[in-house]
Amino acid sequence: MSKTIHPTAVVDPAAQIDGNVEIGPFCVVGSGVRLHDGVRLLSHVVVEGDTTIGAGTEVFPFTSLGHRPQDLKFQGERTQLVIGSSNTIREHVTMNPGTEGGGGVTQVGDQCLFMAGSHVAHDCRIGNQVILVNNATLAGHVSLGDHVIVGGLSAIHQFVRVGKHAFIGGMTGVEADVIPYGMVLGERGFLGGLNLVGLKRRGFDREAIHTLRKAYRMIFSDEGTLKERVEDVGGEFAGEEVVEDVLSFIRAKSDRSFVLPKGSGGSQ
Repeated sequence: MSKTIHPTAVVDPAAQIDGNVEIGPFCVVGSGVRLHDGVRLLSHVVVEGDTTIGAGTEVFPFTSLGHRPQDLKFQGERTQLVIGSSNTIREHVTMNPGTEGGGGVTQVGDQCLFMAGSHVAHDCRIGNQVILVNNATLAGHVSLGDHVIVGGLSAIHQFVRVGKHAFIGGMTGVEADVIPYGMVLGERGFLGGLNLVGLKRRGFDREAIHTLRKAYRMIFSDEGTLKERVEDVGGEFAGEEVVEDVLSFIRAKSDRSFVLPKGSGGSQ
């Protein structure tokens, strides 16, 4: 298995480069970098720090991966950026490693698409098959579940969690946690319902979607507190996997509140 390194690329001899790796013109690869089998750096890509890129990932020009975090508390400690397999990372994407205060690792899953200009900050945790559309930005410590889509020009506040299969509309600011399967819209994001289009595309059957919609209406009704409503839904829909996903997310410890439907009078 051969590797191809363009004569104009600058690759530190200490970098670990597997077979079938392609490093194109004017790329820079630092000493702590590990490129797994089949990685392609097309051109003008810079990879630094303790950065691992998984097999089959393709990185487009003018991308910066692994440079020091944009966090004033960072003092040069050894931290990591770990990118999974079969990802597509388009032009001008930036991803930073973790910080000591955030666990030391920024983690990206498999089969994700990062469109041009998107940003992944320090200590983010990104699941599999996630899409960040052009110029979508994640602040530090953000967590995205599997199959999340973040629309173009959207921004997610630090420490926010976004549950799996959620959809964030374009030009949306997200300041609080987003439930799994939720759809968030607006300049200051509100919960606009469930991501029904995404659920249908991913093969969820009609019965599961109907059950989820019924549980959603109960959770975000105006009666009682959120805790009381969650308990009621847990009792009525015990054993329903899609509902349990939402309830487990709400019950989990978090530094943020939740994105609510517009005009919701229900108490948290």
